[in-house]
Amino acid sequence: MLYKVRLALLGGAGVLQYRNKIADASLRAEQAGALRRLTREFSVPLIVNDDAVLARHVEANGVHLGGEDGSVAEARALLGDAGIVGVSCYNRLSLAQEAVKQGADYVAFGAFFPSGVKPGAVAASLELLRQARHELNVPIVAIGGITAQNGAQLLEAGADALAVISAVFAAPDIQDAARQFADLKYSRNNS
Repeated sequence: MLYKVRLALLGGAGVLQYRNKIADASLRAEQAGALRRLTREFSVPLIVNDDAVLARHVEANGVHLGGEDGSVAEARALLGDAGIVGVSCYNRLSLAQEAVKQGADYVAFGAFFPSGVKPGAVAASLELLRQARHELNVPIVAIGGITAQNGAQLLEAGADALAVISAVFAAPDIQDAARQFADLKYSRNNS
């Protein structure tokens, strides 16, 4: 796992999220701690999925909350003002608006494309991204089935970042796959 993550970071991954829903607490702490050490080496933020307590334990930069993972206020109390708190908003702008009111640092929408990781995920639209970009003043993350080929349209519609798993970690060349995503973001920021 660490070798693959190192390749993604070498390729330009700008943020890493630790996500392991099946491991026991001890293994999750061990894995997240190892990833925190690696992300520090690269000066890249580590976000822990679903678990603010674990994020605090490993001194991660923040936590990403799904619909059943507690409130922004609870996460903020654990991580402090400097902690990053992101919220999954699926395909609902109203969830994002409420998350921002509660103090979320970023919101995430998706799935924008069919995903092998979450095959039953609700579908989100480009119009949702456009509307969210117009109404919200926090970074917006797009999730779900994203590839280097379809990611540009999400950035153009208003996403600030693209969350990917398979498009990088299942690629034959992880470093190059991560670089392709970094280049997408670079191209958008310089156009």
